[in-house]
Amino acid sequence: MSAALVINAIQNKANATQARHSQRFFKTSKGEYGYGDVFLGVTVPQLRKIATEHKDLTLPQIEKLIASKFHEVRFCGLVILTLQFKSSSESIVHKKIFDFYLKQVKAERVNNWDLVDVSAPIIGQYLIGSGSSNQLLLKLAGSKSLWQRRVAIVVTFAFIREAIPQPTLLIAQKLIRDEQDLIHKATGWMLREMGKRNPIELRRFLEKNVSVMPRTMLRYAIEKFSETERKKWLAK
Repeated sequence: MSAALVINAIQNKANATQARHSQRFFKTSKGEYGYGDVFLGVTVPQLRKIATEHKDLTLPQIEKLIASKFHEVRFCGLVILTLQFKSSSESIVHKKIFDFYLKQVKAERVNNWDLVDVSAPIIGQYLIGSGSSNQLLLKLAGSKSLWQRRVAIVVTFAFIREAIPQPTLLIAQKLIRDEQDLIHKATGWMLREMGKRNPIELRRFLEKNVSVMPRTMLRYAIEKFSETERKKWLAK
């Protein structure tokens, strides 16, 4: 198997109309968060199918995919990476994949919100039980890169699934004054997911931060509360 075969399979599914829609949806115009991203117009189900058919690709070949200028090719490479992570129970394999993933993140190749969201919650599982996870996530959260900051908060979904709320609370606090709407949405989303499992912790966080939280972050965080309670928080 090779990256070239995967790219060929993706290009065979290209759709110009869908590509134009994706260019608009993912904000690729000058000055927007996705500026410069290039789409082929291939759907997520199609990409997942291709990824499954090529899930045994080597890491060097996967890197060729994630380094592609085409959004869908990068997406497919990241899905293959998550499939390999999930298929192994060996910690040494998980570490190898995580280190590889972090390299891609720092190289700014995981550079749109869907690329982050499809990969970070799965590969982030490696950090559970790691004594250095908070330090790493705080460093990512302090990055000038929008996408590294989004990775920092979305990775905490892995901890949420294991009923560990602390990393989400820590990174949400770090990002509480972030200026980017995509960070507001991601942070509110993680707070909401954490709150489903631990509503006491969410309310405690809100009591402390509601006056400084961006409204979008707050709305996302309280989405599962009753209408009465949502109104109460929004009025503060």
